[in-house]
Amino acid sequence: MEIKLEDVSYRYHGEKKNCLNHINMKINHGEIVAILGKSGSGKTTLIELLASLRTPSEGVITVGNYIISNDITPNKNEFNFDVGVVSQFPEEQFLKKTVRKELEMEMKFFNYRLDQVEKRMKDALLMVGLEEKYLDISSSKLSYGEKRKLALASILVFNPKVLILDDPMIGLNQSDKNKMIHLLTMLKKRYHKTIIIATHDTEFIHKLVDYIYVLDDGKIVLEGDKYSVFQNEKLLQKCHIQLPKTIAFSQAVYHRRNIKIGYRDDINDLIKDIYRYAK
Repeated sequence: MEIKLEDVSYRYHGEKKNCLNHINMKINHGEIVAILGKSGSGKTTLIELLASLRTPSEGVITVGNYIISNDITPNKNEFNFDVGVVSQFPEEQFLKKTVRKELEMEMKFFNYRLDQVEKRMKDALLMVGLEEKYLDISSSKLSYGEKRKLALASILVFNPKVLILDDPMIGLNQSDKNKMIHLLTMLKKRYHKTIIIATHDTEFIHKLVDYIYVLDDGKIVLEGDKYSVFQNEKLLQKCHIQLPKTIAFSQAVYHRRNIKIGYRDDINDLIKDIYRYAK
């Protein structure tokens, strides 16, 4: 599902200044796109607009066949079927006492047949790395990382075309982060999901994204594929965004030794390159 933002601005009620200014974006069907920015840059407001939780003060947002503007707002039930959002604070999404009831609620809201519900719940949990036994556990007793996984499962269970994730790595250990990268890559390649990730975690997104928008003070200050964006070290520093460690190391080698190692997503590939040059 393609998504377009055309000259979109947003101002909170009672505020004199826009928190988002003249945002133009195009997200192609089946892409994984990152919105990078420090806290307060406008990331969360932007994804709330994409999810139709807010209406732009100016400009037009098009999500598939739906148009969102001050004058036109899509049918909420239909739109939510196409777009699933995992918030930065997953516990805020939970309305029921147990994992089972939480997932059942999502399924019943979209009128899934009863004979489909049990299988889809189990499949959704397995996809995010939670066993079937979690179905009867109280959501309040889950760890933060488990709550984040449940929040994603509660979205995957109704199979949206677009996934929007707000800082999905918070609370996850390195093993779970690697599993999340594998899951999102699989959702893109096998199921052709359009995935939007709002974060400041470059270590996570540089391993899987197709395109990056850098947001600062409510404006897009840099965009492009990850190879070009992470070459702009000075601007990223100005926006308080750290380079991924593999890229920072490669650039340090180039500046100090005039050796071009090149772009590497994985530390193991970087080590191979270093060994090759050392020989």
